[in-house]
Amino acid sequence: MPLPQVVAVATPSPAAAAGLLVGDEIHTVNGQVPRDVIEYRLLVDEANLELEIGRGGLSFNVAIDKQAGEPLGVEVSSPVFDRVRTCDNHCEFCFIYQLPKGMRKSLYIKDDDYRLSFLYGNFTTLTRFTELDLERVVSERLSPLNVSIHATDAELRARMLRNRRGAISLRWLRQLLDHGIEVHGQIVVCPGLNDGLALEETFAGVLERFSELASLCAVPLGVSRFSTESAMRPHTADEARAVCEAVERWQERFLAATGRRLVHAADEYYLLAGMAFPAPESYEGFVQHENGIGMARAFEASFLGQPLERLAGGATGSHGGFFRSVDGAPAYGYRAERFAGSSTKGAGRSEVTILTGVYGARVLRPLVDSAGAAHVAIEAVPNDFFGGNVGVAGLLTGTDLSRHLAGLPENRRYLLPDVCLSEGRFLDGMTLSDLPRPVEIVETDGAALRAALGLGVPEGRARRRRPIAIGLRSEPARAEAVR
Repeated sequence: MPLPQVVAVATPSPAAAAGLLVGDEIHTVNGQVPRDVIEYRLLVDEANLELEIGRGGLSFNVAIDKQAGEPLGVEVSSPVFDRVRTCDNHCEFCFIYQLPKGMRKSLYIKDDDYRLSFLYGNFTTLTRFTELDLERVVSERLSPLNVSIHATDAELRARMLRNRRGAISLRWLRQLLDHGIEVHGQIVVCPGLNDGLALEETFAGVLERFSELASLCAVPLGVSRFSTESAMRPHTADEARAVCEAVERWQERFLAATGRRLVHAADEYYLLAGMAFPAPESYEGFVQHENGIGMARAFEASFLGQPLERLAGGATGSHGGFFRSVDGAPAYGYRAERFAGSSTKGAGRSEVTILTGVYGARVLRPLVDSAGAAHVAIEAVPNDFFGGNVGVAGLLTGTDLSRHLAGLPENRRYLLPDVCLSEGRFLDGMTLSDLPRPVEIVETDGAALRAALGLGVPEGRARRRRPIAIGLRSEPARAEAVR
């Protein structure tokens, strides 16, 4: 069992006053060995701590006097000190199975750990959830949690997860809701498997059995060129439109029955279908913003200087998870720090090119045009590294960016959203220094992009009421997207 290691000590803080150093290992807190950063936080919240510390092969005790609830001032190396609970499902749509060899080892870890769901917003299927887990979640109020539902029909869910426990594990969802735990649900829609009538039945099952869900989203199956599952294929434009229309029908039913729209379709569906995005207010607070639900509308509002009533995370460019509520928990996985010092270097109205994914370009073009930014070009970088239907900016790699940049002129500013990076690296391990052109990193937020482009404050922003029809494309463009 790995021990929590100190990676940062705040100054001033009780930890700094007691002499804790970066690299120290925390063996025990008041005689207890914490299993994870959640338990660690509860222990260090107490006053008058006694820590057993390991340093340079030696072990010694450190007494710390502080107020109850006062932060210790330490950031530790990992969110989980015992073993991460890995996923024992074998979903044919799992994107981890579609990764090429040779990438960072952490990318191949399939977790199904409710603790990472609480801390970072990861989704769990609950197939490895137990009575003891339920007792801990309820007693410690580990809320909210994110649950992958996929289907409410027991046989279909077990088939999708390729795990017989998938047929019964939603009983834990019922228990969580009964105990007042906030839960957000997800459905990965796979063409020919859980779409069409099966999707309608899943919505009906949610209304009947899990109507207390805080939110539910339908997201499209992602297929890379490395997929070995012959039955898995991208949606067609007509299938995407059918999902959007089903979601909108069921929003009315949920609204009538529960007072909330509850279910939402991912932005990718509207882009693929060539449909305008729903109005901002229909997203009911953008609670699944980081899951690609309402990102385009939130980005638009920020770009145009329009206030949003509420947005999960507090800002449209937020990449934080729920770990912000747990003192000492490190940024982790895809919610790690994107790039230190991500503000642009040369904000102004010189000739600028925005580098983004295929989907991002479709969102940005009407916004940039509406601002009259003739000095701004937008380059949609194809994702040849993953291939398939992968078109989001967050999955762009240094390999594809390098190839694309090599064919572009040198005498321009190039802007790239920070969502492409994790701890300063692209998914393929490359860094900004490996690119053939200097690139400026911009926070993935409309206001940040507007500032980087030197556009200033939008004129008449208070008078603007109707959103721009972003997401609409011509029929030839739709056909090209399907191909």
